[in-house]
Amino acid sequence: MEITSRPSPWPLEDSLDELEQLARTAGIAVVGRLTQRLDHPNPATFIGSGKVEELVALRAALDADVILFDDELSPRQQRELERAFDDEIKIIDRTALILDIFARHAHTREGALQVELAQYEYRLPRLTRAWTHLARQAGGSAGRGGIGGVGLRGPGETQLEVDRREINRRIAQLRRDLEEVRRHRELHRRHRRRAGLPVVAIVGYTNAGKSTLLNALSGANVVAADQLFATLDPTTRKVELPGGRQILFTDTVGFIQKLPTQLVAAFRATLEEVTEADVLLHIVDITHKLALEQAATVGEVLRSLGTADKPTVIALNKIDLVPDPEVVADALRIFPEAVTISALKGRGLDDLLARVEEVLQGSMVPVRVLLPYSEAELLHQLHERGSVEWEKHTKEGTVVEGRVPPWLLARLEGYRMR
Repeated sequence: MEITSRPSPWPLEDSLDELEQLARTAGIAVVGRLTQRLDHPNPATFIGSGKVEELVALRAALDADVILFDDELSPRQQRELERAFDDEIKIIDRTALILDIFARHAHTREGALQVELAQYEYRLPRLTRAWTHLARQAGGSAGRGGIGGVGLRGPGETQLEVDRREINRRIAQLRRDLEEVRRHRELHRRHRRRAGLPVVAIVGYTNAGKSTLLNALSGANVVAADQLFATLDPTTRKVELPGGRQILFTDTVGFIQKLPTQLVAAFRATLEEVTEADVLLHIVDITHKLALEQAATVGEVLRSLGTADKPTVIALNKIDLVPDPEVVADALRIFPEAVTISALKGRGLDDLLARVEEVLQGSMVPVRVLLPYSEAELLHQLHERGSVEWEKHTKEGTVVEGRVPPWLLARLEGYRMR
């Protein structure tokens, strides 16, 4: 059963359609919907008191055992709603549902750590006296209800206090582990920089076809399923551009409207792949009736990450599923610089790579440097990854004028000629 009451930039039924798709991804069958338009959520129960009574009656008529809210509930709202029912009922908000999906799809250690941290930070303020059955196995996963290392209760301590203290301890450990992951990922990025390979981060709304595109471009074997958040862990593959230059494409986690803040914080190490990229490749599902709203949502997330001004290529995907060419023409009027592709059928990929190459070239910065002969490797990188317009050998070294990608500037800083 789905519930919403809060005004949203998305049409009401479309937002509930997406909530239903999230529910199916989590293995929940939807049997009914209930809506209410309010200027402000009820601070006690989110929906109005009369609507709560209607919800209780509808739930009994449909024999539902889960109620989903299309917004995040406060701890108080969740408690008050649960008290409105005589028997046990699961009240799940949009944030908890997305966290559950992420827990199901996190297959690497990094992904599991990120999801576990987000789950604990969501659950901590929602602890009540009724939650006294936390699993006691060491190193347990939040996705399976586990929590590691619960100690003996001190004098006068309630179980709630013990649970809260242990969860805070686990959160602190997860943050330390993820900071180590972040440092490890940064080392990988430095290695990539030394190798002189530009990075293109593939971004887009969940299920827009990012993984399918990476597979098509690189021959990778990334999971590509017709469901929300099929893949969480970033995958990086080497791809050759038409001019012969090799670059790296990185598939990132999909975005969604009302993306839980806990996930944005927990996935900081993963999202740094977006902030550190040279170019963003924004994939838009042209077949979705809310393609424009989805693109706007991606733009909002990118702005929150401080990456909205990065050089960006827009690809309108799934054109093989659009029988009416006027639909494509309308989309191109909205996104005039976009490239139309079918990642599944491999259509338009040459044009896409050519556009990426063009944007990479356009983002290069003019430089004039004097490189000592001991910096032969740096000179090689300048030739391989930049564009050399003039070169002269002198007693002191090689004078080079040309254009280089922004990431190479730092390595050339000590040799730049004013």
